[in-house]
Amino acid sequence: MLTVTTADERTLSVCEGGDPDGVPIVAHSGTPGSSMLYPPHVQAAEEAGVRLISYDRPGYGASTRMKGRNVADCAVDVAAICDALEIGRFCVWGVSGGGPHALATAALLPDRVAAAAVIASAAPYDAEGLDFTAGMGQTNVESFEAVLAGEDVHSAQLQRDLEGLLGSTPETLVEVLLTLLGPADKAVLDEDLAAYMLDSARAGIVPSSDGWFDDDVVIMAPWGFDLSTIRVPVLYWHGEQDKFVPFSHGRWLAEHIPGVEARLTPDDGHLTILVNRYDEVQTWLLERFND
Repeated sequence: MLTVTTADERTLSVCEGGDPDGVPIVAHSGTPGSSMLYPPHVQAAEEAGVRLISYDRPGYGASTRMKGRNVADCAVDVAAICDALEIGRFCVWGVSGGGPHALATAALLPDRVAAAAVIASAAPYDAEGLDFTAGMGQTNVESFEAVLAGEDVHSAQLQRDLEGLLGSTPETLVEVLLTLLGPADKAVLDEDLAAYMLDSARAGIVPSSDGWFDDDVVIMAPWGFDLSTIRVPVLYWHGEQDKFVPFSHGRWLAEHIPGVEARLTPDDGHLTILVNRYDEVQTWLLERFND
């Protein structure tokens, strides 16, 4: 683990894996999450010559909270991390709640980001023509409705979600996520993946739930950048069986990210892409980095 200090004297906790001399790829974790890397991704990075980098977004883990942050603020943090690691050009990917942050990094650091891969990302809450929660599992519907109801309701709902997550085990996580799991995701949520998901979430939220609280808000607030300004290559992947972030979000983003290569696949859910498609995502990024 590495600690990076930003220009405004916040600290960011950074994790690295893979090949330390490889092509740098910065990963934006989902919500809730942390800088903890998924072991199969680390192995894939080692084999492919990738330097895989992740960090705790503000308020998670050992990273200082940045109250009032928006999605776009992550670009400054990623730049600070890469400066500290003496990295000039790099790729990014982000999943779920990390997806908007990967898009922001691509939009706001075009001279440094070679390519971005975005997986099962939420679309903007105010996206024209999109019913934000249609097709979403009830667990996430309740969380987003609580955000809209105000800070007190949001805090109470988050506490319930926190207790449910922290009280679960790899064997019982499927029960906690039941409304969010379509057939494809149920098939891949084995004990190893469940253990990683719990360990990563706990690393981010046990020190404080502030990062999770703020992530919920920033996804539904104005993101602070315009998707139309993206000029770097973007791969967007979303599964039709996704109930964490409905497939309609994927269709909307595929229509609004300039020049996007969209893979909207009927057999995937939310978790399956990270489990079954990661090598393809990594290969796609490497090809663009080397162009």
